[in-house]
Amino acid sequence: MNDPAGKHIVLGLTGGIACYKAAELCRALVKEGCTVQVVMTAAAEQFITAVTMQALSGRTVYGSQWDTREPNNMPHINLSRQADAILLAPCSADFMAKLVQGRADELLSLMCLARPMEKVPLLVAPAMNREMWAHPATQRNMAQLAADGATLLGVGSGPQACGETGDGRMLEPQEMLEDVIAFFQRKVLAGRRVVVTAGPTFEALDPIRGITNHSSGKMGFAIARAAREAGAQVTLVAGPVSLATPRGVARVNVKSAREMLAATQAAVPDADVFVATAAVADWRPVAEADQKIKKDGSGAAPTVAFAENPDILATVAQGERARNGALFCVGFAAESHDLVAHAKAKRERKGIPLLVGNIGPLTFGQDDNQLLLVDAQGVRELPRASKLVLARQLVAEIAARMAASH
Repeated sequence: MNDPAGKHIVLGLTGGIACYKAAELCRALVKEGCTVQVVMTAAAEQFITAVTMQALSGRTVYGSQWDTREPNNMPHINLSRQADAILLAPCSADFMAKLVQGRADELLSLMCLARPMEKVPLLVAPAMNREMWAHPATQRNMAQLAADGATLLGVGSGPQACGETGDGRMLEPQEMLEDVIAFFQRKVLAGRRVVVTAGPTFEALDPIRGITNHSSGKMGFAIARAAREAGAQVTLVAGPVSLATPRGVARVNVKSAREMLAATQAAVPDADVFVATAAVADWRPVAEADQKIKKDGSGAAPTVAFAENPDILATVAQGERARNGALFCVGFAAESHDLVAHAKAKRERKGIPLLVGNIGPLTFGQDDNQLLLVDAQGVRELPRASKLVLARQLVAEIAARMAASH
């Protein structure tokens, strides 16, 4: 697994108020286990001090090509050869133009030009006024940078320091961190389309109350993020949870099992992988009361008739694309007892190649988990780890099985 821990990142700062976000990004990268070497342009030093960035990175900041710490007077060579990646955050419109033109009149642009392109990737996080961002020259430069092999992290939208509102803001530090982490993951699902269901469903009794379960959706959201990190185009069909949508993932919100089925069926016709992580209610009230069901003083509980909900996983797995091998289906099982026996039976009953069992009853709402992989060859455990780590391992397992089947 290509995690960012242990990677050496050169963090380049150019002129812009967004330099304040670079401070938090630097801190976050260090917490992830990266070593961060900060290089600043003279314009960047008008917005944030080298002392601040040194304190956050734990390393002396570079700003001059003629730094006397380099006996050969070649910091642009020495620093770039040590890097696993160069990340420009913020990257101003002016600096973007310099990159496109191949200009190299100070240390940071020299480093970008002198870096071994096949070994040291360039990641660019633009930051500028909305009109500067929309200008045809900037858009041409962005397209040329991409054509030259740079990875563009995009921009945010919202209020800007100038008082205007629109596109061009630098991404938030957490967004950039997720993009850097994703960049270093192996692209085992590149070009694939993945659909993931996550969270509980909610079956209404009346306008106020309903039937649901303890699923937090964390495992499904982690799988959606891991699949996107692996290069897939991901659609996440989410029940009622309050989790943030993973970067780059298309989210469809639903409540009931029938809504989840409809959204899933709309998404899977073009998909290569379907991962049914959601804890779907098996039953629903036959009728939803128009008004809140009130006590009548008799002490008697209301009588509620139930109907069986559709089986989303079985419905998708029995479809033509799944049956002819074009759609790889993965199910999840949460059991209170006899997990192995129930998981094996469920996999055979659903007719799917892989069933994943949650080991232990206390996984709902937790940040870690332990998984059981059940396929035609037998049973194997994935040891306890964070749900995101397990999600990456599961994505790798799915990719390997898909490759082996073709």
